[in-house]
Amino acid sequence: MKPTEKLLSSARGGFTLVELLLVIVILGMLATVAVLNVGQHAKTSAVGATRASIATIQEACELYEIATVGRKPTSIDDLLKPVGAGGQPLLKGGSRPKDAWGNDFQLRSSSSGIEIRSAGPDGSFNTDDDVTN
Repeated sequence: MKPTEKLLSSARGGFTLVELLLVIVILGMLATVAVLNVGQHAKTSAVGATRASIATIQEACELYEIATVGRKPTSIDDLLKPVGAGGQPLLKGGSRPKDAWGNDFQLRSSSSGIEIRSAGPDGSFNTDDDVTN
């Protein structure tokens, strides 16, 4: 092997700066896509957890109506007080339940039924992101 051939073969053995930068850019784009997907799943999970809490409160409201012979609860606090012959609160824990974003639920009783509402991620009631039963 001639000395010039040896010099050329060793020069071709590494990566160029452009190739390394291209790999770093591609890895950065993949990481961005992964983070955005995880964020979307977290929002979906929070809505699902809030819907499960609303279903639990709805069941407690139905039990309240049975225990009080047709009276509907006027607020979540009614469900935290001892009710009926057993004297047990229908919602356990002793404090007002919170949605996935740490907000209190709102309970409205009307002639058509009971509406249970979460303010959603923005924390404001009567906006597009509210979660209801």
